Amino acid sequence: MNYRWILGAALLAVGTGATLGAPAAQPSDAAPSVLVTLTALHPGSLARTVSAYGVVQPGAAGQRTVMAPASQTVGAVYVRAGQAVAAGAPLLQLVPSPETAAAYAQARSALQVARQLATRTQQMYAQHLATAQQLADAQKAASDARANLAALNAQGAGAPSVLRAPFRAIVLRLSAAPGALVAAGTPLLDLARPEALVLKAGVTPQQAALIQRGEPASIAAVGDAQRVAGRVVQRGALIDPASGLVPVEIGVPAGHLLPGQTAEVTITVGQTHGYVVPHAALLVDEQGAPYVVQANGTKARKVPVRVLGAQGDEEVIDGAGLNAGQPLVLSGNYQLDDGMRLRVAAQGAAK
Repeated sequence: MNYRWILGAALLAVGTGATLGAPAAQPSDAAPSVLVTLTALHPGSLARTVSAYGVVQPGAAGQRTVMAPASQTVGAVYVRAGQAVAAGAPLLQLVPSPETAAAYAQARSALQVARQLATRTQQMYAQHLATAQQLADAQKAASDARANLAALNAQGAGAPSVLRAPFRAIVLRLSAAPGALVAAGTPLLDLARPEALVLKAGVTPQQAALIQRGEPASIAAVGDAQRVAGRVVQRGALIDPASGLVPVEIGVPAGHLLPGQTAEVTITVGQTHGYVVPHAALLVDEQGAPYVVQANGTKARKVPVRVLGAQGDEEVIDGAGLNAGQPLVLSGNYQLDDGMRLRVAAQGAAK
């Protein structure tokens, strides 16, 4: 066997880089890529809001305290605390007290005497037995006696009277009981208009500075998903020492919430403008800085952004590097780095 020929062939194979029994490797330019979905980048705005919790209560303008018009005795009570009453409904009966009855009797007697004196003075004046001043004094005394008796009649001093609701109302508090002797001006019960309820909440001073009277609000009872519309009717200008918060009152539509009910309110205090993007488009780097990924053709481009506001599953962002003509990457964005290739998923394709 020619050993020199075999050794020469082996050396030739090593020198040329060939491998016996295997094909030569072929160069490849295929780079890794990520399957993604895209969405357009749109400018827009989201509502800027302030949220707070509070309790539904009657507004100051919608309350009325019913007081005893004179010294009287409570004869009967027709309502109870928490009851809704119609306008004109009977609330309670008042019976004149002995003192009031005596004052009424005296007023009637005084009017009768004053009338007789005025009549007699008129006759004497006609006979030139009384002066014009005497006649004027007698007539004034009769007029004063009539006015005094009319006032006592208006107060119910002449007979038992029934106090009635001046408007459709909710009885907040009842201070009277049958048989109680009450003096003039004694509070008997408190009424509130159901259409004048407000949600009394508290916000921080920084939040209060953003709130203006008349701004729209959305109210929901705690534990209830249904929301109703309201408006800010008052924003306080000082801090409540009990809570450390600034009081805010929001008008509540009639028939939706009850006095004493706890509710949450979201007040719209303005708009935040920028690019409105889905929450899924927003990422955070290792330093905690937010960023998004845009598609620059078939290449990924990471863009630092600022988050200006949020509502639901949407965010408002801005950033000097954002390009409105380049779509945002949604699914698959967390796998991307600058310059990586993208493969866009077909519409409706499984991710």
